[in-house]
Amino acid sequence: MAKAAFIGLGIMGYPMAGHLIKNGHEVTVHNRTRSKAEKWRGEFGGRMAATPREAAEGAEIVLTCVGDDPDVERVVLGEDGVFAGLGAGRIYVDHTTGSAELARKLAAMGKERGIEVVDAPVSGGQAGAENGALSIMCGGEEGVFERARPVMESYAKACSLIGPNGAGQLTKMVNQICIAGLVQGLAEALNFGMKAGLDMDKVVAAISKGAAQSWQMENRAGTMCKGEFEFGFPVDWMRKDLRICTQEARSNGARLPVAALVDQFYAMVQARKGSRWDTSSLIHLLMYD
Repeated sequence: MAKAAFIGLGIMGYPMAGHLIKNGHEVTVHNRTRSKAEKWRGEFGGRMAATPREAAEGAEIVLTCVGDDPDVERVVLGEDGVFAGLGAGRIYVDHTTGSAELARKLAAMGKERGIEVVDAPVSGGQAGAENGALSIMCGGEEGVFERARPVMESYAKACSLIGPNGAGQLTKMVNQICIAGLVQGLAEALNFGMKAGLDMDKVVAAISKGAAQSWQMENRAGTMCKGEFEFGFPVDWMRKDLRICTQEARSNGARLPVAALVDQFYAMVQARKGSRWDTSSLIHLLMYD
């Protein structure tokens, strides 16, 4: 069992850190809002620290799950950051969905300090985090990954090393590009079926075992047809992820016409005060034009 620190107790990090405790790891947490850390400690036990540096001191592995690149830099770098407290030979794992550029930068800075770094964004949403069934895509050295994997498997159903540092973040971009097109296609199909007067429960049951099947259909079709979106992965976060995808595409020359279009649709959802709605809310633009 590892002596671990977990930083960032949002809708993903809160249950992920809880699974570490349930799997027998010794855990210290830090969160920017102290009351959230106090609530977590009341529910799971463990310790809480006033700063990321304090959380990292004495830890064998530190894991973060925050919002965006600037948030990662804030908790990792500087006098009160993770790197200031984490000892040489220890491991830093970042579960934040961010840029491959930052992942490589942190790996290089970590190496200067003798700290091993793994970029390890996750997929599976809030439900996956709560059920300990996330998919984790990692970038880093194989030996370091193998040391970190038993800890990450506390909340994962799949944990894969894709390649060197940055590869995990690039794989998450592939994931988000897929999701953007899938959700828009599902929204259009469901809206079409409802306009045609079909019994959508029967339609989804009929097509969900064939070529049209997807996680989005299995888990979101019912709520999409009902116009329910107050849960899940927020539109704001998806737009952040698509921004990162677009920036990387400009760098590597990839074309993302559908992802760019869907991003603009999400901007329209935001204009309808749907910033915190689940990404499946794309259908709102079709149902209520």
